[in-house]
Amino acid sequence: MRTLLIVDDEKNIRAGLKAMIERQYRERYDVSLAADGAEALAVIGAGRIDILITDIRMPEMDGLALIRHAAELSPKTAVIILSGHDDFGYAKEAIKFNVREYLLKPIVREEMYGILDRVEEELSRAEEAESRLDEAGRVREALRAAQLNYIFVHPAVDPAEAAERCRSAGLQRLEPAYRVGALKFAGDRRQNVLAQEFLARSAEGRASFHLEDQDGYLIVLTEEAALFDRLMLYLKDKSVSSAYHIGLSRTKEKLEDVRAGYAEARRAAGYSLLQPRCSSSLIRYESVMDRAGAPELPVDDVRRLANMLGTDREPDMKAILMRLFDLKKTSEVSLDYLERLSKLLNETVFDEVFRAHGEESLEILRLYKRVGSIYHFSDIHEYFHEAENLLFRLNDYVRTVRSALADNREMRKAVAYIEAHYAEDLNMATVSNHVSLNYSYFSELFKEFTGQSFVSYVKAVRIGKAKELLARTDGKIFEIGQSVGFENAKQFNRVFRELEGVPASEYRARLQAAGHPGAGS
Repeated sequence: MRTLLIVDDEKNIRAGLKAMIERQYRERYDVSLAADGAEALAVIGAGRIDILITDIRMPEMDGLALIRHAAELSPKTAVIILSGHDDFGYAKEAIKFNVREYLLKPIVREEMYGILDRVEEELSRAEEAESRLDEAGRVREALRAAQLNYIFVHPAVDPAEAAERCRSAGLQRLEPAYRVGALKFAGDRRQNVLAQEFLARSAEGRASFHLEDQDGYLIVLTEEAALFDRLMLYLKDKSVSSAYHIGLSRTKEKLEDVRAGYAEARRAAGYSLLQPRCSSSLIRYESVMDRAGAPELPVDDVRRLANMLGTDREPDMKAILMRLFDLKKTSEVSLDYLERLSKLLNETVFDEVFRAHGEESLEILRLYKRVGSIYHFSDIHEYFHEAENLLFRLNDYVRTVRSALADNREMRKAVAYIEAHYAEDLNMATVSNHVSLNYSYFSELFKEFTGQSFVSYVKAVRIGKAKELLARTDGKIFEIGQSVGFENAKQFNRVFRELEGVPASEYRARLQAAGHPGAGS
């Protein structure tokens, strides 16, 4: 349904026009009325108006003034003027403001209907054309994003191919001088919408393009170096709550350099890790490109951390970790150094627990997925505290495992429980709860104590009990299987063959052939 506004200082004319329109066009128009220009502007400012029908001669604000203001508020509104024969001078002036039709007083019903039909046809054509343009624009943007992201994620793309892909995406206007920016919000990514709205408006008439890369960074390519300063002022004016950081490349001259520009922008944005917490920043690649890494990694300190796992030396461990990530020093080093230090810590300390204690310790190592990369964090302080948390949890884990292995009391209790309850629905969660051990701890300790996984051990116990019954009773095979904890005969026979090499029936037959007393007799 379209919105239509009738403006006339005579109440009878307003009401008469409304009645004629609603009688002829049921359900087509939502009609509003206004007695003067000021009232009409309030209606236009409150929501979209598709068609404006206004008298020219009105007190206070005449029709021409209303049309001028309406064109600023709602430039797509179609305007129809109500005019008398002596208003030709006004009507001529109104041509400047996209007036579509003139309706002469006294109003002839059929003439008004003809005008509304023509305006409706024009509006429909314009909307269809705009829709096609919007769709074409979306296709162009999708093509541009696809071509650029291909270049960004394929380092082997040669310069000639990169330039050709950029040209096919319509980026020629960037030459001969452009920069690449990479923006990411530390918190809510929905803030990206505000930034994209600003960038879309700023792109009109300029060589400026934006897209999201595979990591959620908003990538901007623009000929206007000051665009990023204006963007920051805009976000500040909008009271954006999330901290954000923009990495900015050096000036590039050719399209073939677009990947280098992207890499510089992302690298500069990476240095946001070393920025003060909760603050936004614009980091230029020139300001960080010459940072030097430490001459060598503190391998000995990291090895000491690994050796301390499972001990009561938490204060010493914390002191080493604080020395490794001295925040005063790390704020001055290169990202390359921090990346290598994090990798060393992962491989020497965290991964070592996984290798030594097996997959069952993955519950404790779930933090590793996050601590595995410094880029999972908004700043180096957050990374440090999470790494410290993981280190101490692993220390507790290793200490508990070693303590339990020392006396095996819990494991002896677990084995006794299995011997007593093998015929029941038995699982590792039940037994670990019985001996009051964490599921992951229990799994590792049990394997260490018995030399078998929990499932394999329970199978062996059940088959052992079944062999005893096959030897000394004449019970049916499926009944024996059920009596030792198997759900059905098929499962029992499969496991029996798996462990003994023959089906249960053949095992019993061999016992009978050997004259074993009670075997099926």
